[in-house]
Parts: sequence; C-alpha cells; structure tokens
Amino acid sequence: MDLPTVEAVVPGDETDWRPGDCWLAGGTVLFSRPQQGVRRLRDLTVLGWPSLAAADDEGRPGLDIAATCTVATLARYRPPARWPDLAEAIRRCCDAFLSSWKIWNVATVGGNLCAALPAGPMISLAAAFDARCDVRRLSGERRLVPVDAFVVEPGVAALQPGEYLRAIHLPERELTGRIAVRRASLHPLGRSAAFVTGHLDVESGRLRLTVTAATPRPVTVSVPAPTAAASLVDMVDAQVSAEGWHDDVHGLPAWRRHMTLRLVEQVRADLLGAAR
Repeated sequence: MDLPTVEAVVPGDETDWRPGDCWLAGGTVLFSRPQQGVRRLRDLTVLGWPSLAAADDEGRPGLDIAATCTVATLARYRPPARWPDLAEAIRRCCDAFLSSWKIWNVATVGGNLCAALPAGPMISLAAAFDARCDVRRLSGERRLVPVDAFVVEPGVAALQPGEYLRAIHLPERELTGRIAVRRASLHPLGRSAAFVTGHLDVESGRLRLTVTAATPRPVTVSVPAPTAAASLVDMVDAQVSAEGWHDDVHGLPAWRRHMTLRLVEQVRADLLGAAR
C-alpha cells in the first residue's frame, strides 16, 4: 500500500512532534491499509535498541523485548535454562502468526501489540508472562503499563500522542514459572479465534489464566492455588462474559466461548501435570 500523504521520514527521536506524525517500525500493519492524515513517519528502527536484553532496571529483573525486535529474531532466541517454558511459549505464539518468513523478518513485536488486534499473538505471549509495556514520551518520561491495560479495545492501544512503546518487560518470577498454551481456529491455518495461556507460579502455586483472541482485550483470572476444573471454568466464563466475547468472521461469540472454556480445562490439566 502506497502512503501518498507522507511527506518525510524522520528519526524516531526527533523531538518536534507534529500533527500527522506516525511511528514506524516494521510497517506491516501501517502499509497494509490507507493512512489518511499521516504526514511524517518517525522511524524507530534507526535508534539501535538491542532486540533482547536481560533486564535489572530499578530492581525488576527479567527480559526486555524491544518494540523493534522482529518476530524472526524473537523466534530464534534461546533463553537460559532457568526460564524453562519461555522457548516453547515463544514458538507457539510466533507460529500463530500463520505468515511467511518474509513477514517474520519485518514485523515487530511492538507493532503487534500496538495494533491491538484480538488475535495478536505477541499480545498473548506478553499476557502469558504478565508483561509490562514500557511506554515513553519524547521528553523522556516513562510509565509501565500492564499488557491487559495497554490493549484498550480492538485497534486501540493506551498510547497518547507523542508516546511510543519502547519495550515489553517480562518479569523474572513469571519467567521461572510453568506455562501452558492452547489455541483454536476455525481452520487449520486460520486466524486465532480462541487463545488461552496459563501460568503456574512454582513457589506459591498460584495459577493465572489469560484469554485472548476470543475477547476484545486480554482477560485474566488468577487463583491462589490450583482449583477444581468446574470452578475454574465457571470463574473464567463469568469474567469473560462481563467483558464480552469477540464477534467477527473468524468465529461467532457462542463458538468462541465454547472453545475457550474447553481450552481452559486443557491448560489447567497441562499445568497440573507439569507440576507433578
């Protein structure tokens, strides 16, 4: 898609924010549809952020994934042994893109979050590890936003004019836990219609389930210890129903609900089996 209204491309750290400015990373979403009113592209890729870096910022150890990290780079990452399920979670979420290697080498993790689409697999990955979105302003101000608050509604992220996503922070404690991932689609190679991730804290026994794709934004249920299957399914059903089930060509709400609740029990079983 040509963007005929664009007059200039400037570095992302250009301090002069103007009406019509738009952030550019991989551009796979930006260039996929008309962008009326966009006058300048602010290129974040020229800033040289390390794609993946161990973090210990302000006493918050873990892993920082730069917003400009490509899907291909993330898929090649080999985490340390102390993060036992991260590699498999990355693989499952990257595979959910169902796109070619050409897209993987251009599309960015941050772009997928900022697009804020229900089926965004990087949203599912971030939610699985209770990630924090590192949001910056050109003035240098910073705020950390939980991923389930960063995605406001389909196509809308919690970014104000002049703000950008710098990185996604996965906390160390979440990375050392056990993760289970289950996904459903109308077709074998179709877009995700229901995506459930589960996290088991190996120290406290706390179980957290997050639903994406079937909902307009991530919905999380957390219980202090493994809970009976029926009770957990009822809790998830009540929480998601309050938010609403997503409805589009990739699945009707009633079918998404049915599949999500099946996946919830499968994820619970996966995690309890891993804990034995």
